[in-house]
Amino acid sequence: MPNNKSSEEFCNCTIIHEDVVRKVKLNMPQEERLYDLAELFKVFGDTTRIKILYALFEEEMCVCDIAALLGMTQSAISHQLRVLKSAGLVKYRKEGKVAYYSLDDNHIENIFDQGFNHINHK
Repeated sequence: MPNNKSSEEFCNCTIIHEDVVRKVKLNMPQEERLYDLAELFKVFGDTTRIKILYALFEEEMCVCDIAALLGMTQSAISHQLRVLKSAGLVKYRKEGKVAYYSLDDNHIENIFDQGFNHINHK
């Protein structure tokens, strides 16, 4: 199988720029923080969760309403809401027997805005 990568994609030198490596290493977040960030981005890797979050940008909603909106079962929506809640992206409040879900904070909208800016930039 031929290698179609251009030579520009590889560094052919053997010189290590120690000052650059040292500077970047000093500014690199701790491993645990990078892991947490990767876990957060995994949560955004599911279209159903993206749809739920997008719906919650507009309005606080209960599981029944979200299920009706997305044409899914309440059980499936509840599962996805648990994932979103454990990631700190949504919160809920109880009113009688009904749990109403909303975004935990406005950071989620900022993340979406940045994501859309990136994909629209291509």
